[in-house]
Amino acid sequence: MQNFIVQGGKKLSGEISVNTSKNAAVACLAAACLNKGKTTLRNVPAIEEVNRWLEVLESVGMTIERSGRHITLTPPKVFNFDTINKKSAMKTRSIILLIGSLSGRYDEFKIPQSGGCRLGLRTVQPHIDALASFGVDVKTRQYDYLVTVDRKHAVPERFALSESGDTVTENALFAAAQHGGVTEIRMTSANYMIQDVCFFLKKCGVKIDGIGTTTLRVHGVGKIDKDITYELSEDPIEAMFFIALAIVAKGEFVIKRCPYDFIELELTKLRLMGLSFTCSDFYKARNGHTVLTDITIHRSRLRALPDKIEARPFPGLNMDNLPFFSVIATQVRGTTLLHDWAYENRSVYFTELNRLGAQVKLLDQHRAEITGITKMTPARMTCPPALRPGAVLLVAMLAAPGKSVLRDVYMINRGYENLAERLQALGADIEMQTVKA
Repeated sequence: MQNFIVQGGKKLSGEISVNTSKNAAVACLAAACLNKGKTTLRNVPAIEEVNRWLEVLESVGMTIERSGRHITLTPPKVFNFDTINKKSAMKTRSIILLIGSLSGRYDEFKIPQSGGCRLGLRTVQPHIDALASFGVDVKTRQYDYLVTVDRKHAVPERFALSESGDTVTENALFAAAQHGGVTEIRMTSANYMIQDVCFFLKKCGVKIDGIGTTTLRVHGVGKIDKDITYELSEDPIEAMFFIALAIVAKGEFVIKRCPYDFIELELTKLRLMGLSFTCSDFYKARNGHTVLTDITIHRSRLRALPDKIEARPFPGLNMDNLPFFSVIATQVRGTTLLHDWAYENRSVYFTELNRLGAQVKLLDQHRAEITGITKMTPARMTCPPALRPGAVLLVAMLAAPGKSVLRDVYMINRGYENLAERLQALGADIEMQTVKA
């Protein structure tokens, strides 16, 4: 078990670079499974979520070579599902992406039930409905998914997703890429990891029209057997972590390599709240597509927005960025209403900020009211079983003068790489402590 030991209230300055995206990394690892050729992913974040995926892929026969932050994956002729690492698979919800990626190669297989953050009921029905369009039947059993594929199924030329979710869009893309025809998928997510997947598939020879919109027209190529290299793009959720940290801890530092298109709305709302910041000239990420900028956050006096803050599918405010507004709101004059409609239980984690001096009132399972300005105070706590709420508590601890302890931070390590060392470079007093569980 690992804990963060924090001496908060330190002045933060300097510069820090945003790492590549967790969600794009796992999606491209899943995409590598539909490629019979060799896949090299460049600049992969060294995080626990990626580690779990690599353990799963190795257990079914994938050969994995690491060279620094680059990973090369060579698939076996036949995946061995009998030897799959169930423990690792059940620690990540994104393991469900194997259904779409393997549906073009096998008539029948099974994968363990997915896990991940504990955010309440999260149905897989949209995945089942979308994949059914490609003749993929998914039966949810007690511990696994049983997948059977009808190769004679007539694939519709056009269909709509029942939910504009990220992973369901990825699963539909994987199935469509391996279908030897043109499929128009409507009501898709246009989020950052979807665009990474589309750029990855284009490297594989799949033509995709409408990237960045909610309608994707996929020209499938059937079997994919091509040696490719793809470089992942930067993570807008990590960028938001550092933006929130600068605001709450009253630091002034430069956040480099921010994917601007995917945090523009968040920055717009913060500007309306009174935040002063400057952006550098735009430049392209190493994938040749994603637009980046370097952002400097200046000390500002913030006021609450008159309207509620809620997340929406892209180009709305990102679902994973909404929690950071809970800790930002503690340093905003007035009362802020957060509406986290997408998850049944995530809002309850916002009340954990009360133990650090915040004034958070839970109105119902989806809405929280935060009153500021409050002074953060240190505390000893256990990390919630959810990634972003855990990161929010860490932000508050870094702002609270005195010693705080955040115990069992595996959830944070799922999505953030070498966080203690990187924060130390900004002047934070934070250490990672490893203890026997």
